[in-house]
Amino acid sequence: MIKITKDVSISENELIYTFSLSSKPGGQHVNKASTRVTLQFDVARTPGLSEKQREMIRERLRTRMSKKGILRIVSQRHRSQRANREAATERFVELMREALKEKLPRKKKQIPPAAMERRIKDKKHRSRLKKERSSVWEPDD
Repeated sequence: MIKITKDVSISENELIYTFSLSSKPGGQHVNKASTRVTLQFDVARTPGLSEKQREMIRERLRTRMSKKGILRIVSQRHRSQRANREAATERFVELMREALKEKLPRKKKQIPPAAMERRIKDKKHRSRLKKERSSVWEPDD
């Protein structure tokens, strides 16, 4: 079991790993070893998620998902298949944690009275400078 959050765990059997040739550097090794790892996870059919959690994942990770609801993560950073598999799994856990995190509502802050006064004073000062630049100027008292 892969622990995503304290409430959500995904079975390792639900993750599908496919391997292919990497386009990264690696000398002759890159031409004969399938080190690129593609992790696929079927969000739509997993029993480990509630419908609300599925919707959150679909909404927040839609650019990484197919139309059928399959999340796809590719790793080809390392030269070994095992390291890329671990990197893909770690990235999967990070993405799922971010997607399942509850967004806090924004709290409106009250502007301090001193800040409002400063703002109005600065605006009046700027206005006065602009009036002084014009050809017809009448001083304010």
